[in-house]
Amino acid sequence: MLYIVPTPIGNLADITYRAIEVLKSVDSILCEDTRTSGKLLKHYEIKKPLQAYHQHNEHKVVEQLSDRIEAGESIALITDAGTPGISDPGFLLLRACIEKGIKVETLPGATAFVPALLNSGFPCDKFVFEGFLPVKKGRQTRLKLLEDEERTIIFYESPHRILKTLRQLQEFWGARKASISREITKMHEETVRGTFEELIEYYENNVLKGEFVLVVEGKPKKQKPL
Repeated sequence: MLYIVPTPIGNLADITYRAIEVLKSVDSILCEDTRTSGKLLKHYEIKKPLQAYHQHNEHKVVEQLSDRIEAGESIALITDAGTPGISDPGFLLLRACIEKGIKVETLPGATAFVPALLNSGFPCDKFVFEGFLPVKKGRQTRLKLLEDEERTIIFYESPHRILKTLRQLQEFWGARKASISREITKMHEETVRGTFEELIEYYENNVLKGEFVLVVEGKPKKQKPL
């Protein structure tokens, strides 16, 4: 069986009892960075063989891994933080196992965009998760495509691109409100809310560190004439 196991996005206490039980029971664990995951596993006294599985090697090893599971090995897939497959490696192995009729069990757990969405104060009954925008090719096309989206929109962004993204959103979407959460569950957790202009000014004068979750209000609906 393949187990998809979410891991904490910061605070090591944010892991379920079931996740620990699964990680202790499997034959081996796949992880993005064995050093990063090793700290978590050591904290919970989990001693299992680790194998690197990340965006640079997943195409090469996915067939081999699915063959091993098909032959009877139980494997857990984790990432450096959060839920595998959500803006992290995982989809290719999941698909390969499903195509081979291998049982896949996905555990519920931590993911960064849920607390960021709730902290934003924007409607969260319906929303769009975009993850990371294209770095270069297709970036402007994507922004234009989302311009008329009326649901709350969620992006992931890196520290060195957050200001560029805010400026482009202001350019393409005009005046709109947004919320940015970073270092979620960590000591320096922070959520800043305001217009694009206010957020640009804030991050031009404050620390750019950690992983950013950018939540943007949907396009305001036009009022119907009376």
